[in-house]
Amino acid sequence: MLVRLCRICIRWLPFVLLLSGQALAAESIKFALIDPLSGPFANVGNNSLRSFTSEFERINARGGVQGSNLELVPLDNKSNPQDAALQVQVAVDRGIRYILQAAGSNNGHAVTEAVSKHNARNPDRPVLYLNYGALDPALTTEKCHYWHFRFAPHGHMIMEALTTGVARNKDIKRVFLINQDYVWGRGVATDAKEMLRKKRPDIEIVGDDLHPIGKVKDFAPYIAKVTSARADAIVTGNWGNDLALLIKAAKDSAVKAEVFAPLAGLQGTPAMIGISGANRVRAAIFWHPNVDPNPLLAHAQAFKAKYKEDYNWLPIHLTAEMVTMAMKKAASIDPPRVAAALEGLKYAGPTGDVWMRPDDHQLMMPIYDTVFTRVGEGGVKYDSEDTGVGWKTEAKFTAEDNVTPVTCKVQRP
Repeated sequence: MLVRLCRICIRWLPFVLLLSGQALAAESIKFALIDPLSGPFANVGNNSLRSFTSEFERINARGGVQGSNLELVPLDNKSNPQDAALQVQVAVDRGIRYILQAAGSNNGHAVTEAVSKHNARNPDRPVLYLNYGALDPALTTEKCHYWHFRFAPHGHMIMEALTTGVARNKDIKRVFLINQDYVWGRGVATDAKEMLRKKRPDIEIVGDDLHPIGKVKDFAPYIAKVTSARADAIVTGNWGNDLALLIKAAKDSAVKAEVFAPLAGLQGTPAMIGISGANRVRAAIFWHPNVDPNPLLAHAQAFKAKYKEDYNWLPIHLTAEMVTMAMKKAASIDPPRVAAALEGLKYAGPTGDVWMRPDDHQLMMPIYDTVFTRVGEGGVKYDSEDTGVGWKTEAKFTAEDNVTPVTCKVQRP
């Protein structure tokens, strides 16, 4: 009887293995999105969640990767570094080996440290941190490591573009700095002072204020100081609700200073800017609906039709496409093989060629200097957030223009 059972097992073994292989192939490839889904920056985090959902749906519709679909698992970090680190552990406990994060460099530092520690302790089960927007340069300079890849320009690149826009306007003589009091905001203030000193030594910095991130409800006192200082321009790294409320205070007080805000294109801010920002609010943007040519436009319009909000953060598209390309190149979804395939990977992106620098895992990509402009003026066809005002390109910096020196080389395992 035992011999007969064994023969039956052997006879059916190929079919069992086939079915097991099909089941494994059908398992989704999970990505944990660790960003603020509640609290003052929830609008930005939830816009990213929907944007990644649309990207994954598009990739899955064309067959996914090796027969498996991409799956997004949202985890709310409440814009708190401690919660961000805890959510990395939650993801690991669920067997998720790809971490997506962007909103807040303070949270980015918490994620990269948690990932680095986990991987040191578990070299057989490493996870990858796919950074699509935490912009502090340190993440790919002094704190770079093999398991972190950034799919957006870092702060120095962005501020080089923005301060070039400030320097280009010869009417600007007095600049007031208003920034969030954390690593990104302090970096913006430092870069603005150093870069403008080199590009326009005649410009005077007439104010340099830092405020608690996500805590200020009324920016009128800050705008009053701008008026008192007779500033021609405000430079601010504020984003999300902090920028929207700053813009609101500027509108309410009818301040005439131009506003240079690199992250003014993020969800919710254009609606707050409105028509009062036409021709005087400027941003450093990676993509907008009025770039030409624009192969991403149809996808962005479909996103707007479905979710009733704008698709505006190109690094989400680049992350999804390049990680998928790396998986196919590696013929594997195992993070170590995918990481190796990502190094040096080049992609013909919607705004031009981009590539992942292997030395420090920093993406090189184009940046646009833009100005908020009424639809119908200067070639602006598409508005932002139904305001009747959209982004117009004033200058484009190619990926080659944005190359910075290598100051950190990742240590490969």
